[in-house]
Amino acid sequence: MSLFDASFFKRLGFYLFGLSIGIVFLAFFFKKKTEETGVSFCYLPNCRTLKDMRSKPITYSDEIGTMLQNKELDTTALHIFFTAGDVDFSKSDTEAAPCKKYRINHETDEGLTRINVANCLNKVVIMDFEVVSEF
Repeated sequence: MSLFDASFFKRLGFYLFGLSIGIVFLAFFFKKKTEETGVSFCYLPNCRTLKDMRSKPITYSDEIGTMLQNKELDTTALHIFFTAGDVDFSKSDTEAAPCKKYRINHETDEGLTRINVANCLNKVVIMDFEVVSEF
């Protein structure tokens, strides 16, 4: 009688079949749960920082307020930074008190744009906006 006979391979086949069904079920279940609740799992620092900022009310500095009134800038253009932006941690001051300072970059059709943000305990203040390079 050999160590690996037909019954072992039969059991291994049943195990792998059940495991694959379980993995498909879990993937479907978690995908549906994520879509229903709107919860996204952010493990990386960039995602966690932007998610924290999205959870707070956003206010604007006087400079940004003037640009918005003069129609030089749109609020949707600013809010895209909090969903698709890249936080430049090397140019940010994450230890500042009372508000942490972050630089967020985003590539648009016009080029690379940047905002500087103050992330306070109960609000986010967009300090300034600039187009860094144009395409």
